[in-house]
Amino acid sequence: MREIPVSKFKATCLATLAEVERTRTPVRVTRFGKPLAEIVPPKKNGRKKKSWIGCLENQTEIIGDITDTSGAWGEWGR
Repeated sequence: MREIPVSKFKATCLATLAEVERTRTPVRVTRFGKPLAEIVPPKKNGRKKKSWIGCLENQTEIIGDITDTSGAWGEWGR
């Protein structure tokens, strides 16, 4: 694990984060030689994001004829 002082990390923060992402190698940030923080790459998620299509399967119930609108208009439609 590579160590860098906090002052250098502050100056090269974005580049250091990009390096950790690219190489997947953690970096330890130190202050006066003592560990302050560790920058580690995120764990890879093995699952793919599920599609929202079909997420309501078996969640609805159709009662009656959904195309018959004669009752919906009442007396107004006559």
